[in-house]
Amino acid sequence: MIVIGGGAAGFFCAVNAARQDPQLDVVIVEKSNKLLSKVRISGGGRCNVTHACFSIADMIKKYPRGNTFLKKAFHHFFTTDTIAWFKERGVELKTENDGRMFPVSNTSQTIIDCLMKEANKYGVEIMMNAEVRSIKKERDQFQIRLNDNRELAADLICIASGGYPKSVQFEWLKNIGHTIDEPVPSLFTFNMPGNTITALMGVVAENVLVKIAGTKLAEQGPLLITHWGMSGPAVLKLSAWGARELQQKNYAFTITVNWTPVFNENTLREKMQQLRFDIASQKIINRNPFGLPNRLWEYLLVESNIADTLRWADLPAKEQNKLIKNLCAQEFAVKGKTTFKEEFVTAGGIQLNEVDFNTMESKIMPGIFFAGEVLNVDGVTGGFNFQHAWTSGWLAARAIALKAG
Repeated sequence: MIVIGGGAAGFFCAVNAARQDPQLDVVIVEKSNKLLSKVRISGGGRCNVTHACFSIADMIKKYPRGNTFLKKAFHHFFTTDTIAWFKERGVELKTENDGRMFPVSNTSQTIIDCLMKEANKYGVEIMMNAEVRSIKKERDQFQIRLNDNRELAADLICIASGGYPKSVQFEWLKNIGHTIDEPVPSLFTFNMPGNTITALMGVVAENVLVKIAGTKLAEQGPLLITHWGMSGPAVLKLSAWGARELQQKNYAFTITVNWTPVFNENTLREKMQQLRFDIASQKIINRNPFGLPNRLWEYLLVESNIADTLRWADLPAKEQNKLIKNLCAQEFAVKGKTTFKEEFVTAGGIQLNEVDFNTMESKIMPGIFFAGEVLNVDGVTGGFNFQHAWTSGWLAARAIALKAG
């Protein structure tokens, strides 16, 4: 059996198949000279293994594409199974406040060591610098041709090659009869060239509502201001849900930001009247009543033409209206995107109606299985893409071991 791809899904498939059928010869074929590279860099080098969500109905809401497919797959192997699998192998996971789960050791090396140890234990062979060019079925066997013209033979194959940014890179999979949903980037940050807000780079607003003008797309959560624009969970989630729509707009669109999502313009106007009465004598710049970072508050006052010396009691109606607008619905023009390096994900891949969700086996060419990002499944940031990798890898492994046995 050959696994194409030495990432999370490929490794999980290989080690579980080898464990379940000790007679099976398992070989991982990896095109680069690195194994588990996304595992290594994910979560700032800590590896965001999964998410502490134990309801399938809630979990599938985190996948812009593939949620119906996963709803069925998760019934076989879910977050609880992932946590138990690593625990059985001596890797304890911990949950952070936002639900993300990391190894207690706080380093991705723990996950890599665990998977490598399993591979060694069950005799999984690893071939590096071996890129697959084509797969053909001849009689009962698959012939795999590599880019250096070497040929490998296998009875069963799991394709866990990851996502590709260009549709031409899927050609070898189209050649075995599969249909590809056009790949587009997901999980990217918003560029705002020349916008004055970029002077606040490094500032985090903990709870912000971001909307894309002219669409129904909206997300709430932390927002990070960067030297090129905006990032953070609210923006990354928005980019995932809007992956196809934003590509069609050529990444030129307008967003509105509500820096105080507990208010809308009407309720904030009432709050302002109260503030003018309660803290009348205080300077507006010194008294930020909305819990915003100070640099952001000062920036919003400048944008609203409010002088440093102005007191709450003396706030003119025109400037007050401008401040309300900037707090609740400040507009920013977005022109372009920046790939969020460690979380880079592609939307698109193998069409899901061509794959059996119980086994991950191809309905087009039996004996070929899929796992991970090569499928048209992608999640928002927070451990959801890894959970899909573990689930699909495990299901493929179980089915392969049964078929081989």
